[in-house]
Amino acid sequence: MAFRPAKGEERHFCIDKEDHRGTVNQKGEMDMGYSKQDIIRMVREEDVKFIRMQFTDIFGQLKNVAITASQIEKAVDNQVMIDGSSIEGFVRINESDQYLWPDLDSFVIFPWRPQHGKVARLICDIHNPDGSPFVGDPRGVLKRALEKARAMGYDAFNIGPEAEFFLFQTDEEGKPTTKTNDEAGYFDLGPLDHGESTRREICLTLEEMGYEIEASHHEVARGQHEIDFKYAPALQCADKIMTFKLAVKTLAQKNGLHATFMPKPIFGINGSGMHTNMSLFRNGKNVFFDENGEKGLSKEAYAFIAGILAHMKGMTAVTNPLVNSYKRLVPGYEAPCYLAWSASNRSALIRIPAARGQATRVELRCPDPSCNPYLALAVCLAAGLDGIEKGMTPPAEITENIFAMTPETRRSRGIDALPGSLEEALGAMRADPLIKDTLGEHVFGQFLAGKEAEWDEYRTRVSSWEREKYMINY
Repeated sequence: MAFRPAKGEERHFCIDKEDHRGTVNQKGEMDMGYSKQDIIRMVREEDVKFIRMQFTDIFGQLKNVAITASQIEKAVDNQVMIDGSSIEGFVRINESDQYLWPDLDSFVIFPWRPQHGKVARLICDIHNPDGSPFVGDPRGVLKRALEKARAMGYDAFNIGPEAEFFLFQTDEEGKPTTKTNDEAGYFDLGPLDHGESTRREICLTLEEMGYEIEASHHEVARGQHEIDFKYAPALQCADKIMTFKLAVKTLAQKNGLHATFMPKPIFGINGSGMHTNMSLFRNGKNVFFDENGEKGLSKEAYAFIAGILAHMKGMTAVTNPLVNSYKRLVPGYEAPCYLAWSASNRSALIRIPAARGQATRVELRCPDPSCNPYLALAVCLAAGLDGIEKGMTPPAEITENIFAMTPETRRSRGIDALPGSLEEALGAMRADPLIKDTLGEHVFGQFLAGKEAEWDEYRTRVSSWEREKYMINY
């Protein structure tokens, strides 16, 4: 579980980054963070034997270096080193030495590990040997985007994710199948929902780790589930998404199941998305809300929506980064395919949920849970801020079912489509300077190169569909 200093325990704050740390909350108050001494004390008092120093690569894969408790002082002094040349998309072999700088407030003990000789984790930023932040660190990409928001006067960018996943049975060798033994549908419960006990265990475990679980339920497809946790500031939320995926996979495996965040694992049924709810704050107030504005939305909200729509094609390779992602983004399965917004229409790319006041938010419906959340949230924020900076105006709201429109009707209404493949998305990404500027030259170049190789591998691979379709006839 997560630990905080005991109630009433004396705490001191100073700006020295080598001692105590703090952050400013939405009310402008100082939140006291963990100190190095707190971490060292908790490791000793809680019988922690291993600490996983975690970080995320450019393609959204969680990595870690495990250290023993005897190395914790070295770890909190930023002295744990990794070979960056061994991480895909990081650095060349002659630039390999990099250091893990742990975010002390990310300290948590894994509830699913043995409680005698516990295992904890710290989420880390990547730094160069001279102490400067590594430009290829995805967490650093999001930090830079948030710094721009602060420079524009915004003190918080809050995110509420809705991540879906499938639970599949495994075979006698422990390998995943596509069998679910599950006939449940949307919001159904046991005995139809055979994944219900695993989903419940995941929720309880996440709560032990400090999450506030708002909802969990069976999704539309057989074997598909969703767990929603309370919104959080963007950097913390991206950390939580990565931890959420680790917890889901770990607990599913413990129960003899395989959890996957693959966007479209089975043809003919709904795929898994990660609807992303976004809100922007200044001086503790939600800037998207205006009680006198049309639909209760401010000019900044409309400009933010316009910015997302203007850059969405260039963003799509980041929010939907797999070849498989584009098999979810097709008409007929609830996933959005068209560039439009609406206050109620769920066929639109951007939806504005009904809540107003401090809960006013913009919901982007295309991202899927295979994305790197640090990069995805960075480009969402950058696009929205670009809309605000330039005073963009979104197109008219679309209230009709876009899926039911003819191509001619969509064209006449000016409704464009999302990229139809990873190849098309990479082309749009390459053509949008804002995406390159947001990701930075290093991440942009390495991401493109890796994904172009992935597309080429897919393009040249002979599939079972092709053999079934052509082998006999030709």
